[in-house]
Amino acid sequence: MQKVRAKKSLGQHFLVDLDIAERIALSLSGHRQLPVLEVGPGMGVLTQFLLRQGLDLTVVELDRDSVAYLNTNFPQLAGRIIEADFLKLDLKQIYGDRPFCIIGNYPYNISSQILFKVLDYKDQVVCCSGMFQREVAQRVAAGPGSKTYGILSVLLQAWYDIEYLFTVDEHVFNPPPKVKSGVIRLTRNQVQHLDCNERLMRTVVKTAFGQRRKTLRNSLRPLLPPGVTAPLERPVFGLRPEQLSVAQFIELTNIINEAQGHNPAAP
Repeated sequence: MQKVRAKKSLGQHFLVDLDIAERIALSLSGHRQLPVLEVGPGMGVLTQFLLRQGLDLTVVELDRDSVAYLNTNFPQLAGRIIEADFLKLDLKQIYGDRPFCIIGNYPYNISSQILFKVLDYKDQVVCCSGMFQREVAQRVAAGPGSKTYGILSVLLQAWYDIEYLFTVDEHVFNPPPKVKSGVIRLTRNQVQHLDCNERLMRTVVKTAFGQRRKTLRNSLRPLLPPGVTAPLERPVFGLRPEQLSVAQFIELTNIINEAQGHNPAAP
């Protein structure tokens, strides 16, 4: 069957370096006992190495031409190819409440949305690995004090141990992207719940980094009730968001939650 033409509208850049594809597939080697969902397999360059490991593999692909190619060239995936938009997929319909892993050479244009979806299923996604635009990969793995440390860094690092594995150059793709890529691995940590209102923490983090050049005293003031200013005198409010660890964001969330008159440990 003729190869699939990359579609710009889907952000497709097909990896052609088999050695890199195998390295990415092996990033799940510590979780071979778990089912695996591959996002955006395209023509199966990564898929072939996942299958060689004997993994319980399901793939989700939006591109109809790629689905046809996979059906023809990977008969072992019969009944395991889901033609759908990963971002709209209810993963519980596939796995119920079972734990599973996610892997892929992810489309750059939706990479942040993919990671937020992983967060939505954090109680089941034991490991998520794969290739992203290098800027996104570096941001996810960055620590406090880094210029790339941001919303995804904090929210993901609260629940996952994150490793930046290696960088991938542009020339190993067809068509080549205009940016370098980075391969990362997220492994679920032992945290079962945060000691704060988790929904409020997400709001606090997004609000703080939405005005990252401002001190928290200025950016987070709108989250406090009118006339309530005492919390703003605490030292943490004199910092900028990139200076705070996950633990400090939890502390900050509890201060704001208490000022709002809620139980600081509310779910």
